[in-house]
Amino acid sequence: MELEELQRRLIPFSRAHYQENMVEVKNVFKMPGHAGFAYGFSVQTASSLDKWYIRLPPPDVKLQGTADVLRQVAALSVMPNSIPHCTVKWSGDDPQWFGRPYFIVPQLEGDVVKLNGDGWVEALGKSARVGMAQQAIDALVRIHRVDWQGAQYLGEPMAFEEDVVRWDRFVEKAAEPRSLALVPKVRELLLAQLPVNAPVGIFHGDFQWSNLFFAKTGKLLAVIDWELVGVGAVLNDIGWFATFNDPLAWDDSGHRGHFMPQADELIAMYVDAYGEELPDINWYRALASYKFAIITGFNLMLHRRGKRHDPMWETSKDSMEPLLARSLALLT
Repeated sequence: MELEELQRRLIPFSRAHYQENMVEVKNVFKMPGHAGFAYGFSVQTASSLDKWYIRLPPPDVKLQGTADVLRQVAALSVMPNSIPHCTVKWSGDDPQWFGRPYFIVPQLEGDVVKLNGDGWVEALGKSARVGMAQQAIDALVRIHRVDWQGAQYLGEPMAFEEDVVRWDRFVEKAAEPRSLALVPKVRELLLAQLPVNAPVGIFHGDFQWSNLFFAKTGKLLAVIDWELVGVGAVLNDIGWFATFNDPLAWDDSGHRGHFMPQADELIAMYVDAYGEELPDINWYRALASYKFAIITGFNLMLHRRGKRHDPMWETSKDSMEPLLARSLALLT
């Protein structure tokens, strides 16, 4: 959606939801990041200036999976106040407003951590960075303890085998297929070593520093970008978080700033906060590396074909082979 059209649509929406005719919508902009159609905007009333964030699905797609933004609403609605998150102010699927479903949350003041170098985070010092990691892990454990049956919109728990084979169709379409040469071997090992008796709950699906929003003092304000949320083995999240902080899994310029606590330290924090050992943790780490290698190849294809401009994937492609090699090492 073009910014001019979105601003035009936000005017009647704001008048209706503020129950005021004298409102002004301004400062409409596309939010940074790689996760679809997200915009910031402000609403000026006679007595206040409010800043909001709106999330929309892509146009002309089936409203399922990551395109079903109301899945995020379902997850956020069951999160207690003890978990830093954005509270949904408005949401719905009435097409009169934006032609598709939407949700709106307040904008926050702060930033995420950028692993290719982030001056404000590095300036906080090592102890503060460890504290940031501990806040993130504490929030993650609380997410995993939420009663998933309170968010029935998310569906039933995903089976382990499904979480491996559902990526097959993306492999077929990926760019740089030679970089995915290890996919068949890693896939075989993942299916041969499926965990049993795993703790089940709501998983975030993309728990990493770029989805953790902090105040510039190092206080965690919100876990954001829940578009991959689901119900299933909650250890998916700590495997994913560990992978994004595992230097052995990466060889691109966007993942060389290893100044945050690394994989083993994060796993130890999670074990301590969760109160139990983590069965099969290497399997979850291997699955995460496997997934992201395939995701990179697929998104690189979309970028190169002009379907979704995002040059970040031209950088991440250099880690496709190391990610799969790391998966293989963890499984063997």
